Amino acid sequence: MAGAAPTFETLTGAQKAAVLCMALGKEHGAKVMQLLTPPEIEAVGREIAALRTVRSAVVDNVLAEFQATARTMQVETQGGVEYARELLEAAVGAERAAAPLARIRDRMAPTPIGRLNTTAPETVVGMLRGEHPQTIALVLARLDPTVAAGVLEKMDTAVAADLTFRIARMDKVSPDMVAAIEAGLSSKTDLTTTSDLLPSGGPNVVAQMLNCTSPSVEQSLLSGLTERDAGLAGTIRDLMFVFEDLILFDGRAMQRLLREVDTKELALSLKVASDGLKKHIFKNMSERAGAAVQEEIELIGAVKVKDVEAAHQRVVQTVRSLQESGEIPVVRRGAADDVV
Repeated sequence: MAGAAPTFETLTGAQKAAVLCMALGKEHGAKVMQLLTPPEIEAVGREIAALRTVRSAVVDNVLAEFQATARTMQVETQGGVEYARELLEAAVGAERAAAPLARIRDRMAPTPIGRLNTTAPETVVGMLRGEHPQTIALVLARLDPTVAAGVLEKMDTAVAADLTFRIARMDKVSPDMVAAIEAGLSSKTDLTTTSDLLPSGGPNVVAQMLNCTSPSVEQSLLSGLTERDAGLAGTIRDLMFVFEDLILFDGRAMQRLLREVDTKELALSLKVASDGLKKHIFKNMSERAGAAVQEEIELIGAVKVKDVEAAHQRVVQTVRSLQESGEIPVVRRGAADDVV
């Protein structure tokens, strides 16, 4: 839909979310995006980049559907790649926004690597066969996480584990290198060093990929990473599940978890939690227990951010223990386009 003026009836869930963020402006739009998972952030950012202009009537309908306060808009809401960059960076920071933005640009003006996003995983595996592992890792790092995950699942476990490790250790690469690989994956080119490096991997990219794989593949690849670099594997695990992801648990799992979390610990954890997560947690507590937590939150007063983050991490560790023992399920974030 790039370059076209969409109608409300043709908007997808991700496009509606994009229009909402655009209409709210950078500051408030960024706050909305902070509540999304990494795949959702990328999906909404991609639509913001694609939606050049959105008519006022469409924006009003979107605002009404999201039960926001509808305001009469006299001008069209502007989007574009640059606006998407500013919004994403405001939401998650320049470092975390870099990789999604690179993939968004690949989608907007498909490159040889970008076109692989619409290619069957089996075909991608065949195309990359015989290439150097680092070349394959760079290609996978620039694909949509769901596509890269599908390719990894079609590969030998040992090969997939090695590629996952390489992607996790990857940081930034020369644009010349990317261009050379896109010009001909098997060619050897004398590359010119440049200070303008492109994001092409890192723990966050691997975490997004593993979030899209099956539980068995995820466990296998994480085990391989742990053997090679336990610290790196731990970083990736932390990125795969964060405190706000508790909202994905159903009532039974949430109630089981809450039996393991101390009231004071829970109160400290909820000091900066989203309203949606607070509502979900209190819904799965007795009225008396909920009142006790609310009272504890008020008694705590002002706290240091690092203390809240430490409490979040302790709750996440409890989640992992319960998941490893099979007492609660391993929750999985939806695919990138599952935005409602």
